[in-house]
Amino acid sequence: QVQLVESGGGLVQAGGSLRLSCAASGITLSRYVITWYRQAPGKQRDVVATITVGGITNYADSVKGRFTISRDNAKNTVYLQMNSLKPEDTAVYYCNTVAFSNDYWGQGTQVTVSS
Repeated sequence: QVQLVESGGGLVQAGGSLRLSCAASGITLSRYVITWYRQAPGKQRDVVATITVGGITNYADSVKGRFTISRDNAKNTVYLQMNSLKPEDTAVYYCNTVAFSNDYWGQGTQVTVSS
């Protein structure tokens, strides 16, 4: 059974940092594309960052230069390091992968950035 579990969210002041984790079981994350999404209240779920099997990373324009996605194969975990946080980064953050023809999501972790 595939499970993705996000953690690391919280309340932080603008300009602060958080590191989100996406830990997996039932799947080897290094074999799949992993994407971080976020969804703010009343808005659609948007892509934040992606890491490919080969380690190539891509970011939404709104987070480029501030967020970094990375993967620790030994821990089977993908991270999202978020620096210089802004109030508009407030959202629930989800990790996602498509594997075995299924779309897997974690439960999400809340990030709240106060001004």
